[in-house]
Amino acid sequence: MREQIYRFEEGQLVLTGGGEGVRVSAELAAAFVAGDQLLISGDSLLHVPQSEAGMVSAAVEAADDAFSDLAQCSDKAISSFFRSFGSALTLAEVREQILAANAFDVADAQRRGRSTTRLEVTQQMLDDMVAGLNMWSEIDMRRDETVDTVQHAGWDIEVRRAPVGVVGFVFEGRPNVFADAAGVIRTGNTAVLRIGSDALGTAQAMMASAVVPALTAAGLPTSSIVLIESRAHAAGWALFADRRLALAVARGSGPAVDQLGGIARSVGTPVSLHGTGGAWMIVPSTATPSWVEPAVAASLDRKVCNTANVCCIERSAVDEMLPVVVRAVAAAAAEREATAIIHGDEELRTLISQSAAADRIRTEPLPEAGLGHEFEWENDPELSIVLVDSIEHAVKLCNEHSPHFVVSVLTDEPELVERVYASADAPFVGNGFTRWVDGQYALGQPELGLSNWQGGRLLGRGGVLSGSSVHTLRLLAQFSDPTIRR
Repeated sequence: MREQIYRFEEGQLVLTGGGEGVRVSAELAAAFVAGDQLLISGDSLLHVPQSEAGMVSAAVEAADDAFSDLAQCSDKAISSFFRSFGSALTLAEVREQILAANAFDVADAQRRGRSTTRLEVTQQMLDDMVAGLNMWSEIDMRRDETVDTVQHAGWDIEVRRAPVGVVGFVFEGRPNVFADAAGVIRTGNTAVLRIGSDALGTAQAMMASAVVPALTAAGLPTSSIVLIESRAHAAGWALFADRRLALAVARGSGPAVDQLGGIARSVGTPVSLHGTGGAWMIVPSTATPSWVEPAVAASLDRKVCNTANVCCIERSAVDEMLPVVVRAVAAAAAEREATAIIHGDEELRTLISQSAAADRIRTEPLPEAGLGHEFEWENDPELSIVLVDSIEHAVKLCNEHSPHFVVSVLTDEPELVERVYASADAPFVGNGFTRWVDGQYALGQPELGLSNWQGGRLLGRGGVLSGSSVHTLRLLAQFSDPTIRR
């Protein structure tokens, strides 16, 4: 029998599964009141005030109602929404509203010592959003598309694509994700969004000036996309604990994403997590400087999830290849008028200090977390370099320590690329710069996020989650002979 919990006592034991438990802190005991929620993720107790839970529940209910109404809207109307959304973002007055709200968000974040690398909206970012929305408008993705037919004597079965329902998103303060998340409407789904608190003002301006007007103009339910207007982390927790979600998508830092994933899984909601990033590069002994140098430099142009994080160089080629890699890292730093940071063992740091490009480089020991540490740099490119005995050694280190995400072997030898592809446990493998890993750039479809294989390989889809990926399958049996029976 389920009972309402009205209060907790300091030190009270709460079971978290597997016979283990966590003690209630004095802070939680004092803050918890009747009507609040207590969620469990791993060994953490998460307090959701009633006000946050109610706000989130109302948002999900609105999106759930919109899902039923959206089923009555045509694919033409959905395409019109994307065109209208994109068109709105080209208007000077709309851009002024969004940029003004964003300037306030950026200034506020700076006052609080927060990172603004991904928060700032630029004209180019808005142009990229328009391009993505135009892609969505042109994609032929009918919700009842027949993907297979199985024929029998007297009857056939059609396997048809179908929407899944309400998709919940929690993502870091990157306002451009709006264009990506809107893609779920392409396949007839609705979305509830909770953006990072730093970008809430920007998101509110984008909803008011572009999203809602575009939904209205296209004749779609205005709750097809709902923004949770809360800065509290508890709103994200409550969203992922809502059993009405068909899919939960989280983008952000590794620990936060893992926590959210744990909440969603605890209530049985499928998750798509896009947390820990950092790409690995392998420089073989047969590599050529003309191949390695531009690939390394292009992989460090800015810090995002597909930025180079670890570079493995075959030891037998260290005298030739290390200066090339260092020169490329220094070039990436010079473009930003910055100083790069390279982590490595004592031997490698000594060799780097003798490099001609050392004036743009600062060396530091490997982080305590080792090769699994993802560097979150603002302006100074940062990565680890490690010397390996062979390609197999490099792949072994990658499989043991990387987030199982992006691997690039810098060579034009197809057989070597295939060797790495066969043995590296990662969804994205290439032989050039690592920043190609992007749905819009590589596949011509705006991405909802990129998944690594750190939490296990994905079932039935690739590492790029796109709006066209968010679907399920339904079966329709068409009988021409009513006498058929088993």
